[in-house]
Amino acid sequence: MTAPRIAPIDPPYDPAVQADFDKVMRGLPPLKLFRTVARNPRVLSRLMAGGLLDRGSVSLRLRELVILRTTALCGAEYEWGVHVAAYGAKAQLTAEELRSTVRGSADDDCWSRSESLAIRLCDALHHRGDVDDALWSELAGVFAEDQLIELIMLAGNYTSISYFLRATRVELEKSAPRFPA
Repeated sequence: MTAPRIAPIDPPYDPAVQADFDKVMRGLPPLKLFRTVARNPRVLSRLMAGGLLDRGSVSLRLRELVILRTTALCGAEYEWGVHVAAYGAKAQLTAEELRSTVRGSADDDCWSRSESLAIRLCDALHHRGDVDDALWSELAGVFAEDQLIELIMLAGNYTSISYFLRATRVELEKSAPRFPA
């Protein structure tokens, strides 16, 4: 693994930075991602204010599926592993499903129709930056407009986070799983 290009900050943290960490970490030590972004406290504050990990218009399982597929497509093993560790069990994702987010496709037997469509959405956005009319029609037949907005914004948000992680070489968290072989 290449050394981080930007070192994460170490404690003690500025009170405003600690307050931002607390918004997401709920008393746990801050992740290296957040400690690295904290080199720019304004960006950290905006990142914490703009998160999509609250109870939204899609289920936790679907939210995590979109995050895992997007981060896997972007090669962001860090974020994929952190989300598997934090939410994989809560989202009831099986080992087969986790493998499929990295090595599989929307056609894998483990996915429901709506999950397969979500994976196809992630794939289209990643590879073309767009959704063709045929896929949009299928998506609109299953998801409400507010859900489509959330799914697209999740993919975009986690693409951005993936870019940051890869470009800055944030070191993997020891407690998070790695991409399946």
